[in-house]
Amino acid sequence: MITKMTKYSMILLSGDLDTFMTGIQQLGMVDITRSTVDSDDESRQMASLISRCGNAVENMGNLLKEHPDIKHTDRPEMSGERMLSDFEDNAARREAIAAELSALEKEYSSALPWGEFNPKDLDRLKSAGLTPHFYCLADKQYRKEWEEEYPLYVLNRTQGRTYFTVLARTGDDYRFPAAESSFPSRPAGAILSAMATLKAENQTLLSTALGYASRAGELRELSDMTFAHLDLHYAETSTVKEGEGAISVVEGFAPSEDDAKVREFLDAESVYYIAEAAKREDNPPVKLRNNWFARLFEPIGGLYELPRYDELDLTPYFAPFYMLFFGFCLGDMGYGLLLLIIGIAAAMAVPKFKAYGKLIAWLGVGSIIMPLFSGTFFGMKLADIIPMPDSVKALFFSDLKMFWFAIIFGLFQIVFARMLKAIFAFTKRRWDEGLTELGWCMIIVWASCAYAGSQTGTAILPHTAAQILMYGGLVLVLFCSKPAKFFLLRPVKGLVSLYDITSIFGDMLSYIRLFGLGTTGGILALVINSIAMTLSGIPYVGWAVTVIFLIVGHLAVMGLSCLGAFVHPVRLTFVEFYKNVGFEGGGRVFKPLKTNTNNNKQNI
Repeated sequence: MITKMTKYSMILLSGDLDTFMTGIQQLGMVDITRSTVDSDDESRQMASLISRCGNAVENMGNLLKEHPDIKHTDRPEMSGERMLSDFEDNAARREAIAAELSALEKEYSSALPWGEFNPKDLDRLKSAGLTPHFYCLADKQYRKEWEEEYPLYVLNRTQGRTYFTVLARTGDDYRFPAAESSFPSRPAGAILSAMATLKAENQTLLSTALGYASRAGELRELSDMTFAHLDLHYAETSTVKEGEGAISVVEGFAPSEDDAKVREFLDAESVYYIAEAAKREDNPPVKLRNNWFARLFEPIGGLYELPRYDELDLTPYFAPFYMLFFGFCLGDMGYGLLLLIIGIAAAMAVPKFKAYGKLIAWLGVGSIIMPLFSGTFFGMKLADIIPMPDSVKALFFSDLKMFWFAIIFGLFQIVFARMLKAIFAFTKRRWDEGLTELGWCMIIVWASCAYAGSQTGTAILPHTAAQILMYGGLVLVLFCSKPAKFFLLRPVKGLVSLYDITSIFGDMLSYIRLFGLGTTGGILALVINSIAMTLSGIPYVGWAVTVIFLIVGHLAVMGLSCLGAFVHPVRLTFVEFYKNVGFEGGGRVFKPLKTNTNNNKQNI
């Protein structure tokens, strides 16, 4: 269900706004309405700081994973912003070193074939009036006779190439039958020395960075604190300024159950306020409040949209259906038992994810209940592995019965959804809408029973009841679907509404996927069993291989089946069920302005 909200309109002096909003934040119960606010320098700086903290924490985590064995250098105590700045400078220098090393590696690869040399020797040659010319040619292109014709010196031969130089007097008309090559400005040894220096510096920087990374929690606190300040800043700047800016008007919402605490706070402040029950046009935030079972399914409902403030919270209504649909799609009691055990173990072992563990356990319960109709257990039929009388075996559903059971189950949810919509319409005094949905429910029940009776040769409903459902439903749909000023025009306009029968038929067929997925999972499990049994014939190790294959195979099938069992009931819920209830959605989540003072971390 949706928690009732109280709207607070508060008027105070602008000079008291900062102190007042800090008090609201400490109270932690009021969602301040924020209008569209242009970013200013202060908000942009805070947003930038939050982004920088997030990037730094991510980089710190990567460093700790990539270099678990490097001893880090402990850093002195400093503020979070100083540590962030130092870490960013450290990271920037490491990136620059990486770029320099990449360039030096290329330079080293180019200089290595020329061999070692002293750049001063080149300067002495030029001072003596000699200019060296350098060449690199493939061995096939090199001519031995050049050594007799020119003052040529071979520097190196490697990888099928010859590196040599030719001396010529400076200023002479020099020509050589090959294009000159680029000669390195420094020898390979000097480049290696420069690389070693950079690597040593990078190692020191890395040790320092790991020292920062061990204190990443301080940056998370800085980010949370800044986020809370940013939220407070937006709340303050979104208030309406009146009286030439001297007066501020603040609007907020709080659960009606907290009225006493909120009023006590407001009464203690120098503020004038008006408290009234929130209405739809106020666009109040939505806070769900469900029982222990339905609350487990709120994350699934959250995958779609929150209901509007004046809508029904459908979580407690789709939760039992979803649990059973999941079990129908999984299609195996053995897998359901495993999910039940996994869910209970997760809830007990990881308190942080206790709710998810309970959800998995309840999905496991649904996966035990629904496959019980067909008696499927790890791909086997209970009727085949457990001795039982024929009268008991006859209670298990065949594949054809499971097919019809899926359709009947779907029709039941459609009727339930439309009845829910009718009841909600009646509570809102929308009589025509409620009577229309009631009429459709009567038509669906009559049509379903009539078809079932035609197939079985028996009358499912008494003749009088069938007539009431059929004609009564038609009258309600024809006369209530399309309101008109002249009452007799209603059935004419209502004829158009009968086209909705095609939508209902399409919704009904969608539930066949329950049968299809459940049957597929059962067949895959049966295939795993068949293959495993054939492996048992392997000499000596046959049964060991069989057991391993059964475990691995069934885990793989269960994982695949769980994926389909999660996705397709979600579709049936959000498309078929939500549509037939008339769900619109678009509600915004209740986000009170608050701060957690226990650990000095802000929580928005």
